[in-house]
Amino acid sequence: MHIKINNNYLTYGNYNVKCAVGKRGINLKKREGDLITPKGIFKIKAIYYRKDRVKELKTKIKKIIITKDIGWCDDPKSKYYNKQIKYPFKYKTERLYRADNIYDIILVLDFNYNPIKRNKGSAIFIHVAKRKLSPTKGCVAIKKSELRRLSRLIDKNTVVKIC
Repeated sequence: MHIKINNNYLTYGNYNVKCAVGKRGINLKKREGDLITPKGIFKIKAIYYRKDRVKELKTKIKKIIITKDIGWCDDPKSKYYNKQIKYPFKYKTERLYRADNIYDIILVLDFNYNPIKRNKGSAIFIHVAKRKLSPTKGCVAIKKSELRRLSRLIDKNTVVKIC
């Protein structure tokens, strides 16, 4: 089964929940920072999670624990653009270990992954939504309880279709 995201809904079989997308909606992503959730078909590369906030995350996807020293490079000038990095790091990054809870669980999508094109966009995740499902910077976001549930249902063959 596959995940479908459109019209602010995430659907997986009979499972259907409201989601947040980029502030400028779903469209073809043009560049880094355009606030667009990219249209396309993607694989889930890994699940990152905060072990101190998420007890026992059950999933068939590769899990990576978020620690204070890891982030995601979103600086097109870096050779590590659109990749996980370790701090200290001299280029612009997205911190994964945050005070708020939006990155307590992250499904990393393979957008702009192979090959990586500079300035095309980075860090497209499915992550925990803010209250009232406010728009994201380009990711997809759902409630934490729904993301935990979804993590149990998916596997390495699950495809995410954003349309």
